[in-house]
Amino acid sequence: MLPTPVVAAVVAPLVLWRVYSRIKRLTTRQRSKTWRHRTTLVFFPLLLLLLAALSLQTAPIALAGMGAGLAVGVVLGRIGSKGTKFEQVDGDYYFTPHAPIGMLVALLFIGRMGYRAYEFYALGAGEHHEFVTSPLTLCIFGVLAGYYMTFAAGLLAWRKRTAAVAATPASSATVQ
Repeated sequence: MLPTPVVAAVVAPLVLWRVYSRIKRLTTRQRSKTWRHRTTLVFFPLLLLLLAALSLQTAPIALAGMGAGLAVGVVLGRIGSKGTKFEQVDGDYYFTPHAPIGMLVALLFIGRMGYRAYEFYALGAGEHHEFVTSPLTLCIFGVLAGYYMTFAAGLLAWRKRTAAVAATPASSATVQ
């Protein structure tokens, strides 16, 4: 087995690269892909249900934290959706997310996971294993999940509205 500092030296650059690429995506124009939005709307609820089931058995208060975070995430997702710039160019859909809220949510989650990783490394694997019993951790995950689910639902709704508007003038032009 590799020593812990070697593992950390290999994993840390990979994590930092993923954090950088994630934050970069939060500030630049992106192509809207329905499969990605739908995957978000399936993946996060399943993960929330799994975490809820695990925390219900060990720490019901953590479940309350996740619920509160979920409510905050939904509100932030609505605000973020309203601040997003939507575009349709030659039949392709693009959006530029509202960067401040997206970055806040991502950095909040990354910060908490970084702190949990530090605890894991400093205290050892056997000492710190209560991921699903921590109300703060599940609250922050609830914020992340609520934000991304609401944002994905907003993107799908925008695409549906845009497609309906685009189809309406074409059908009325053929009727005349």
